[in-house]
Amino acid sequence: MQKISLNVKEEFLEKLQDIVAAPRLLVDEPMARHTTFQIGGPADYLVLPASAQEVAAVWKTAVDYGVPVIALGNGSNVLVLDGGIRGLVLKMGETMSQIRQVGTKVIAGAGAVLGDVARFGARCGLSGLEFAVGIPGSIGGAVFMNAGAYDGEIGNVVAAVNAVCPQCRQKRFSHTEIRFSYRHSIFQDNGCIICEVELNLREGENGAIEHRMGDYTSRREAKQPIEMPSAGSTFKRPPGFFAGTLIEQAGLKGLRIGGAQVSEKHAGFIINVGGAKATDVLALISEVQRRVSEKFNVKLQPEVQILGEE
Repeated sequence: MQKISLNVKEEFLEKLQDIVAAPRLLVDEPMARHTTFQIGGPADYLVLPASAQEVAAVWKTAVDYGVPVIALGNGSNVLVLDGGIRGLVLKMGETMSQIRQVGTKVIAGAGAVLGDVARFGARCGLSGLEFAVGIPGSIGGAVFMNAGAYDGEIGNVVAAVNAVCPQCRQKRFSHTEIRFSYRHSIFQDNGCIICEVELNLREGENGAIEHRMGDYTSRREAKQPIEMPSAGSTFKRPPGFFAGTLIEQAGLKGLRIGGAQVSEKHAGFIINVGGAKATDVLALISEVQRRVSEKFNVKLQPEVQILGEE
């Protein structure tokens, strides 16, 4: 962010305070508190918006003052660098996590935790989101990256998305406009901020839905290091392979740099075993990529989004 004078910073903060109540506006906020990796330096400003209108108003104010804006969900698929984030973070959290039912649709604010949305659907007797019960992200973040597990993807059940786009205008995206593909959606390209998601589910029997969710949860708990801080799966699945299998076959389970370690429970996860820095994680990612490439001639691509500055 271009350096601005103290007077302008104070004026910008005053403008934000006119839009957002004090408890939802934080200054120099450590991002380690807002990511599942528990890693990351401070953001200059962090706002917890309560509506799409607030998102638009805060974004417009930031544009007016030349302050860059980053949107964040549950912080489960990101690595914030140790220098933190220069600019303003719009975090979609509890204040944008309302969930409601309209027929066979479930409509959720972008900050709703994906597992909560899946369980809400189950209580309503609606099926189609069972695969997502253990994915540790927000519904907005899941749509952004087309999150998936157990042969399911969020893109298969999204009917529409309401977002705020550059120029701070609100826009509704139909399913076809979102252009879902493997771990990708149009929101990675168009700069729009997801505010609300509409899901098309189908009627089902509560007991059967809950049984499937329980099965997926048990399998995840048995195989993945959910008890440790991480960003979820570290690498995308390379065509024809599984990243975790390649890493394990390269003998890298337990490999550690600083506080970052390749999980001994599931090699596809890098975990924070205590006091990890972003530089530790990046160094470990690089080393894993190097060794897997040497052994199998496969280039692993990170799935985790890297934000901020060193």
